[in-house]
Amino acid sequence: MKTVLTGLALCLVCAATPKAFGVPEKVSLIKIDGAIGPATASYISRSIDEARAQNAQCLVIQLNTPGGLLDSTQTIVQSFLGSTVPVVVYVAPTGGSATSAGCFITIAASVAAMAPATTIGAAHPVMLGGNPTGAEEKVDETMKQKLENFSVSYIETIAAKRHRNVEWAKSAVKESASISAEKALELKVIDLIAADLPQLLKQLEGRVVDGKTLKTAHAEVTEIKMSASERVFQKLWRPEVMFILMLIAIYGI
Repeated sequence: MKTVLTGLALCLVCAATPKAFGVPEKVSLIKIDGAIGPATASYISRSIDEARAQNAQCLVIQLNTPGGLLDSTQTIVQSFLGSTVPVVVYVAPTGGSATSAGCFITIAASVAAMAPATTIGAAHPVMLGGNPTGAEEKVDETMKQKLENFSVSYIETIAAKRHRNVEWAKSAVKESASISAEKALELKVIDLIAADLPQLLKQLEGRVVDGKTLKTAHAEVTEIKMSASERVFQKLWRPEVMFILMLIAIYGI
């Protein structure tokens, strides 16, 4: 009889949920402040995996960026759309922006949020290169038009997928439209405005994302940092560094 009771007690302990023991829910957090490149894409992908492993309610990405590379942006968007963990992009701090690539990334999030006095937009693609003349200039103009057409189509697809304002999203690419957080909320480009992270988590509480009801108001926030290799990679790919490396390769200096 004693053995049976002991076994029953063990079963009850094993069946108990973390909540029953007062263990708080978890929220994963990463902070991106700067240009978007391959290291950023790798960092975000790894963070999504870690958030899933931690059984986090969501991954919050605090974002402040002037833009970045299109292929890295595509990789990030694909990570968002394929994630089983809700991804919340929070444009912050106050005075920050989600410009160019940041606009695509914010629109692709499961939940898009901004801090007061932040901006989003100006997503017209820019080609990197020299100053071509003649036939080269014609080729460049053709490539620019193709790049713009693709970018418009891409952001339209993302905005439609996330039920955001498609027409404004297209104007952000075609006309480099840029708006404030308040206007973005009014135009249904984003979902909410929050002054800080605690307020953001309170507003996320009870929100249903992809069939999951978020429990974030009292969640324990765990920040996932960039790895050493990601930090080095982030510094190396910057345009000014790449230019210097290119000169070294060409002239052997």
